Amino acid sequence: MPATIRCWEQITPQQFFEDIQPLNQPAVLKGLVADWPVVHAARHSAEQLAHYLQPFDSGLQVTTLLLAAHTNGRIFYQPQLNGFNFERRQYPISAILTQLVRSQGRADAVRIAAQSALVDECLPGFASDNSNPLLPGSVQARIWLGNQVTVPAHFDDADNLACVVAGKRRFTLFPPEQISNLYIGPLDYAPTGTPISLVDFTAPDWQRYPKAEAAWQTAQIAELEPGDVLYIPALWWHQVESCSDISLLCNYWWNGSIGTADSRGSPFAALLHTLLQLRQLPATQRAAWQSLFSYYLSAEPEDFSYLPVAKLGVLGTDDCPNEHAIYAWLIKQLQQQRAEPNSKS
Repeated sequence: MPATIRCWEQITPQQFFEDIQPLNQPAVLKGLVADWPVVHAARHSAEQLAHYLQPFDSGLQVTTLLLAAHTNGRIFYQPQLNGFNFERRQYPISAILTQLVRSQGRADAVRIAAQSALVDECLPGFASDNSNPLLPGSVQARIWLGNQVTVPAHFDDADNLACVVAGKRRFTLFPPEQISNLYIGPLDYAPTGTPISLVDFTAPDWQRYPKAEAAWQTAQIAELEPGDVLYIPALWWHQVESCSDISLLCNYWWNGSIGTADSRGSPFAALLHTLLQLRQLPATQRAAWQSLFSYYLSAEPEDFSYLPVAKLGVLGTDDCPNEHAIYAWLIKQLQQQRAEPNSKS
C-alpha cells in the first residue's frame, strides 16, 4: 500500500539543503509558509482571499483550462486520445477568483484550472509580501488557481517546492524508475507540459492497467493544508488533486530547465531526439547504443583520469570549452535531417 510522505517541521534553509534535499525523496514541510499574508486571508474566507489578491492583479490574462463537470475535473484526453477534454481560455486572476467564489458548492460547476502563471507578471508585488523562506528571489514563483481539478501523474525536470495557499491538495508520487508501470501517454502529445500517466490513481482500473498495481505499491501520498509545502525531487511522477471549491498553490522550480533566468536546456529534448535517431535501428544496435549511453551517463570524472584535463570536453565537470562548437554541429545535423527527412546521417 502507498506510504505517507515523511513530514518535517520548523525547517531552516540549512536543514533543507543539507538533510532533506540530498535524500532525493519527497518531503512535507509542515506549515513552512503558514505565516504568509495570503494564507491568512485564504483561511478567513474566499472573499477575503479575493480581496487580498485584487490589488496585486496586473490584469494580465493567464492560460486557464475549462472542463465540463462530467469530466470530474480530470485533465485528460478525449476518447482514443483524439484531442483533449478541456478548452483553453485567457482570463486575469481576479476574474477567475470571482467565478470561483460564485460557483462554490455547485456540483455542476465548470472545473477551472489557471496553470503555471508567473507571479511577477500577473500579481506583481505578491512575491515580496509572501517570500519563499528557502529559495533565493531569483527562483520565480508560479501560481495555480482553480477548483476541484486533477492533474494526472507527470514529471518535471526540476526540483519543486509546492506551497499550498488555499484549499486542500492531495499528492500521489511515484519514483522515476516506476515509469514502466505507469502506462505513459504519447511523448509528443500531452495535455500537460510533459507526458502523463494514463492511469487514474483516484480510481485505478487494474484490469486495463495491470502493471500499475506494482507502481501503486511504491506510491507515496500526502494531503496538504494551507501553509504546508511539498518538496518534489526532479523526475518524480506526481498526480495532483485539488480537493476544494477554491484551491490556490504557489510553486517554485529550480535546478532544471524551468524556474530561473539561467535554467538549462531540457534533457527531455535530448530524449525525443535520441528516440527519433535510435528507435528504428536493429535490436543489436539499440543494445550497443544503450551500453554507450549507460556508460557515459553513469561515469564519474575519475573514470577518465587517463585523459588530460584540458581534453575532457563534455566529459568534464567544468564548462565544456567546445560547447558552442558542439551546439553548432548539432544544429547543422538537425537542419540537414529536416531538409532531407530520409537521410540516415
